[in-house]
Amino acid sequence: MPPLATHDETSPVETSRENAGTGTGAELGSMAQTATFRRAAARVRRKQALDEQKRSFLRMVSHELRTPLNAVIGFSEILSCELYGPLGAPQYKEYAQLVHDSGQKLLRLVNQIVEIARLEGHVTDLDLGAQDLDEAVEDVILQLRGEARTREINIIAPEVGLLPGLKADGRGLRTILTNLLQNAVTHSPQGGMVVIEARQVPGAMIEIAIRDHGDGVDPIDLPRLIRPFEQGGSTLTRASEGAGLGLPIVDLLARAMGGALRLKSAPGQGFTAVVTLPEAHGRAGLARAHP
Repeated sequence: MPPLATHDETSPVETSRENAGTGTGAELGSMAQTATFRRAAARVRRKQALDEQKRSFLRMVSHELRTPLNAVIGFSEILSCELYGPLGAPQYKEYAQLVHDSGQKLLRLVNQIVEIARLEGHVTDLDLGAQDLDEAVEDVILQLRGEARTREINIIAPEVGLLPGLKADGRGLRTILTNLLQNAVTHSPQGGMVVIEARQVPGAMIEIAIRDHGDGVDPIDLPRLIRPFEQGGSTLTRASEGAGLGLPIVDLLARAMGGALRLKSAPGQGFTAVVTLPEAHGRAGLARAHP
């Protein structure tokens, strides 16, 4: 019996089904690319909406907390100064001064919390440009001069004015310097000295070091000090009031501006905070020493 004949032709229906199931490589690639673009665009829109919500929340918190605090600080200052006449018993003046001082501390804490929330949420708008380091240091020293004089602390800034300018945000640079200098003044002994130094380092960077001659801390504690709200056995965090936000804010601001923060210390050898920020072409003023 002759073998059965075989038929190898694929029917048009089967061929059509295979083509419909697979499609051309170009068509499939285009569809996948379009889907990827859509997903990416949706993620960007969600992120933009979330960032705007964060900005709105921070604006609301900032306004709703700062406005009553400013009233408390202002009116308590009027009372403590007895601007409109004597209050009577001397205790009233003392209490008004306590209210004023407490309001100032609370306002500083609110400002720090809002600032660190902005930085951690990446909703801070930094205006990076050439900044005069000498001018920024001068502004911060003037701001802290009263406290330094009270504690007889000598603040020295040698040769800062001879360096090129920085590429930084003006307000952010002053926030960094204020937090570091405030920290150094707070933890310096009575009649001590705080030194601000700056120099060029490889990689078109400027290194700013602020050094005090206080008790210092154990090197093992240094990484913990740049974590928000850290308090503990360190003399750096226990010796003064605060929520432990100054150094974390400096760290976040420095990184946001293309730089970094590192800390150096040892028990009995003082504390040094070193911030590196990008260099910008420009000439600062003359070097100064500030009592």
